[in-house]
Amino acid sequence: MTLGRLNHVGVATPSIARAVESYRHLLGATVIGEPFDLPAQGVKVCFIDTPNTQIELIEPYDDTSPIAGFLRANPAGGQHHLCFEVADIHAAVAELTAKGARVLGAPRIGAHGTPIVFVHPKDMGGVLIELMETPVAGH
Repeated sequence: MTLGRLNHVGVATPSIARAVESYRHLLGATVIGEPFDLPAQGVKVCFIDTPNTQIELIEPYDDTSPIAGFLRANPAGGQHHLCFEVADIHAAVAELTAKGARVLGAPRIGAHGTPIVFVHPKDMGGVLIELMETPVAGH
């Protein structure tokens, strides 16, 4: 497995609308996608483009969402994960598992429409890492 580029930084928020306004007003963000639902993950997401990566704003649907648990511990929101691209998600999972890392669940389709997995933060110095198969150009 070769670690690819940083695709995005995931930021949990109680309100995508308020977070978008902060990024727009305070940081001058101009390329902001439309929020969309990811029902299988219990969240709504919105991507903000920056010159070298994206910010993924993540809002829970309800109290059963995994992001809701994060927000109970961090009511104002905050950095949730870092997402790196890999060429082959299944090869990455096999290699990580062989090396003793805890991969959280089987690959599933993420917000970019490509397979993703998460690596337990206890194996990554306290940081939740998302790995995603490199999307096709334009995604």
